[in-house]
Amino acid sequence: MSDEKPAREPIAEDARIDALEKRLKAAREREDERNRPKIKGADANYRSGNRVLADLLGGIFGGLVIGGAFDALVGTTPWGLLVGLFLGIGVAFRNIIRAANARPDDPNTDQ
Repeated sequence: MSDEKPAREPIAEDARIDALEKRLKAAREREDERNRPKIKGADANYRSGNRVLADLLGGIFGGLVIGGAFDALVGTTPWGLLVGLFLGIGVAFRNIIRAANARPDDPNTDQ
């Protein structure tokens, strides 16, 4: 290869390019901060949905178990099971309605 210097010297970086890169970096940081999720961990709506599901399933299965145990002890098959099931459903809906009517910032709720 040749040892000759190029005819033109490379142009030094322009100060405007540096300023533009700084502004782009700052804009990217602001955008990343803005798009970062506000709530860490599980979302509040996701937790509420899980609580409703747990209340509903717990009420139904709890009523079935208590009604079935009552039937086994007393021998009133299937009436104890049916009454326990309907009581469990009632309790589950009461808990769901109470959770839905609770204020989100209420410290007395156990969410």
